[in-house]
Amino acid sequence: MKEITKKILANKAKTVPILSFPSTQLLGIPVSKLISSCEMQVEGMKAIANRCNVGASLNMMDLSVEAECFGAKIRVTENEVPTIEKGIIDSIDQVNDICVPSIEGARCPLYINAVKQAKKEIKDVPVFCGVIGPYSLAGRLFDMTELMMECFDSPDEVELLLEKVTEFLINYVKAFKDAGADGVIMAEPAAGLLSPALAEEFSMPYVKKIIDAVSDEDFVFCYHNCGNAVVNMADSISTLGADIYHFGNAISLKDIIGQMPSDSVVMGNVDPILFKSDSVDDVKNAVQKVFDECNAFDNFMISSGCDIPADAKWENLDAYFEKVSELYA
Repeated sequence: MKEITKKILANKAKTVPILSFPSTQLLGIPVSKLISSCEMQVEGMKAIANRCNVGASLNMMDLSVEAECFGAKIRVTENEVPTIEKGIIDSIDQVNDICVPSIEGARCPLYINAVKQAKKEIKDVPVFCGVIGPYSLAGRLFDMTELMMECFDSPDEVELLLEKVTEFLINYVKAFKDAGADGVIMAEPAAGLLSPALAEEFSMPYVKKIIDAVSDEDFVFCYHNCGNAVVNMADSISTLGADIYHFGNAISLKDIIGQMPSDSVVMGNVDPILFKSDSVDDVKNAVQKVFDECNAFDNFMISSGCDIPADAKWENLDAYFEKVSELYA
């Protein structure tokens, strides 16, 4: 186990939820300003690190950045995380026309520079960047439903698309490394929609290629999958070689944690919607439930099941951190 991961695991009270966009409430700004300002992203990361008992500082988990760099059209609203409005190809036959873009395009430099600056100003915890996974990015460049169908009808073209997005993602993550990031959280949610056989062919090899290209003793790789089929993919996921495995609340974490390598950290999986829609007691009860089910595993750490919404209630977030601290007191 890497030294950074050991330090995170050694202090489980310093939990690592996927928490970034609620920083807008602390700063008094809309999401639209956060995603377009390097300075505000740094201030947001600092605000959360200062207020919350976190084991790592995460940059914005904005999964539209990479697709936008390829040329996809995004939809930006004032207070929601950007979404993809339209991809860059209408048919898988157009995959040959796709060029791998430079990471200097669109908002990529903004996010890289935010991590670079945050690393200079946040000293007491590691700083992690966030990126999308290869199959999930491919779906945003084309169409999720069509891509799944083409896995059967045009596998060679799908693999070419995946090779191109993988090349880009390797370059992107390496740029974060060069900027000083201590690790990366790669979100591959669309792979959770696939059957285990399709995931093993069209997601896992490309994630593995990225891990092999960027990992070293000083850089942590966290694999996130919030799909409801991940338990059936456990054999393949466990061989990826990630340092941290992070799973969503579509499953019971107890059903998969024992199938992950014991020398990797397994994080999850309090429902992120609870922070927005439920009460303080509901959040505390959810934390207790995950703790009771998984605390017997030495490599378990409590986290949110996915990215916490920008409009989450801070009283619920505070309750989450209070409960975790209480459990490990």
